Amino acid sequence: MTIRVGVGGWTFAPWRGSFYPEGLAQTKELAFASRALTTIEVNGTFYGTMSPATYAKWHAETPDTFVFSLKGPRFAVNRRVLGEAGESIARFVNSGIDRLEDKLGPILWQLAATKRFDPDDIATFLSLLPDKIGDRPLRHALEPRHESFGDPKLAEIAAAANVAIVYADADQYPCLPGQTADFTYARLQNGQDAEPLAYPDAALDGWAEQAHDWGRGGRDVFVYVIHGGKVRAPAAALSLIARL
Repeated sequence: MTIRVGVGGWTFAPWRGSFYPEGLAQTKELAFASRALTTIEVNGTFYGTMSPATYAKWHAETPDTFVFSLKGPRFAVNRRVLGEAGESIARFVNSGIDRLEDKLGPILWQLAATKRFDPDDIATFLSLLPDKIGDRPLRHALEPRHESFGDPKLAEIAAAANVAIVYADADQYPCLPGQTADFTYARLQNGQDAEPLAYPDAALDGWAEQAHDWGRGGRDVFVYVIHGGKVRAPAAALSLIARL
């Protein structure tokens, strides 16, 4: 079991002077963040295609124990029929993500908030997600954001595909707590920047305990602190890492 904790992205101006030391060059921010945190969720891959050279650069700048998760492209998930996303999925998987080598963590497929649960369509979509690239196994996490995904059939479909259903701590989206894969992917989205650590101490104690519970039996755990303002997200992640 490995429990990893991080934030979304690493380029954010308000972190300069709060998370990043004053005067740190922006080109050094990934190197700094990857040595303070144990994982980062990359949002940029949702909006555009990165080059193989970019992935290789990220690999070179980060320590051996660090892992990226990548958000799957919007062209694959922002569509009426997810089962027709095969070409977009393949284009992303073959875009050079393997240049991250052992630092390639889960791929997050975040659905539109308006996308309703259609069991046949979801089953087809999950069947399109490759389980490896070359000899490297791939892990996939699905984040539904419509209440209709509370249907128990979702867990059956996801478990059959070994795809994790994201545990979303978010008031505006449903929380689907079932374990459907050999890892857990959690996104903590209710933090408040008015709190020095985004969450009160008692809440952080609870998340640390929950992360240990998720990991029982050898399941790897990925926890990302991602909330609206996100100014305090690194502080929350660092506090969780210390607790763990």
